[in-house]
Amino acid sequence: MNHKIQDIGVSKNIGNYSDAIESASGLRWLHTSGTPGMTRSGDLPKDIEGQSRQVWTNMIEILNQAGMTINDIVKVTTSLINAQEIPAYVKVRKEVLGDVKPAFMLSVVNQLIRPDVLVEVEIIAAKK
Repeated sequence: MNHKIQDIGVSKNIGNYSDAIESASGLRWLHTSGTPGMTRSGDLPKDIEGQSRQVWTNMIEILNQAGMTINDIVKVTTSLINAQEIPAYVKVRKEVLGDVKPAFMLSVVNQLIRPDVLVEVEIIAAKK
């Protein structure tokens, strides 16, 4: 079972995440690749909110295939191409994750896998 390490206060002032997560030994680990907000058929919403919702739909599907849920997420790493879109992405992430607060990293980059991809997310999850 994963548990949050005592927050040092940083996350409480910045966002909806944990400063650190400790996982017990003997867990199964899932590491995803950077995943864009694209459907299986290759459709890509035009806006950050649509791509963010699709990225989390994709992540939940990956978790389900591994017999896991969002409660098993230990770490989320996000890349965006526009800093002004951080609030829209974070809004969707909060809606999806609710009270689940994994460790979190967000970077703003010049470009992702394709010029029309606005966000990519990778996760690490752990479960018995």
